[in-house]
Amino acid sequence: MSDGGFSGRPCFGLVSLPAPACLRASAACLRPPAAYGHQPAYPACPHYPEDPACSKNSTDPWCLEDSEYPEYEIKHAISYNKHKVLELYADVADLNTDNSVERLTKIEEETYLCPSEVGYVRPLRAVNTDGKWRVIVNNIKVDYETFTQTTRIEKCLSAGEACPLVPQCYESSCLQKSVYHRFLVYDPCDQYFPFAIETFQLPASCACSLGAYEISH
Repeated sequence: MSDGGFSGRPCFGLVSLPAPACLRASAACLRPPAAYGHQPAYPACPHYPEDPACSKNSTDPWCLEDSEYPEYEIKHAISYNKHKVLELYADVADLNTDNSVERLTKIEEETYLCPSEVGYVRPLRAVNTDGKWRVIVNNIKVDYETFTQTTRIEKCLSAGEACPLVPQCYESSCLQKSVYHRFLVYDPCDQYFPFAIETFQLPASCACSLGAYEISH
């Protein structure tokens, strides 16, 4: 039976409406957006080598030659961030030991108790004080500017052995001493500003350590 053209069925059914797309998706769509800001560069870069190829056949914690040195990438990054890089470079440029080579003329007048080897080097990679290998900005020419970082190193040739010029009645040993040096480094994993100044421990001198005096009869 109908009334006024309406169906005799009761009118209490629910109308099915499609749910918003986000509610039909997984809970991931309800997560807040990723935070912005600078994130640590080295841990987030799986391609950064822990031990570069240049370190394979050497016991030194630095490389003076490096077939994998990213020269092109460093030049490009410096060109893009030149003003900021120059500010960092000026901070370490005063530590450059190029001009101190002239002081070597006085070494002939001195006597060394332990044999050592002195060199003025421009490392391309080195291990920082955290034990991580880093790429050092060196021998890079951008426009009219050449970025170099030279440091003096002195390695003991007989570290741990008795000092050869000290009488045997003295307890003595040759001791390798180190110095902390700062270098401008390139971080290939940092997409924001791939340069920083980090600290490195390098051999600086070879000393003779004397112990107690012993008299033998």
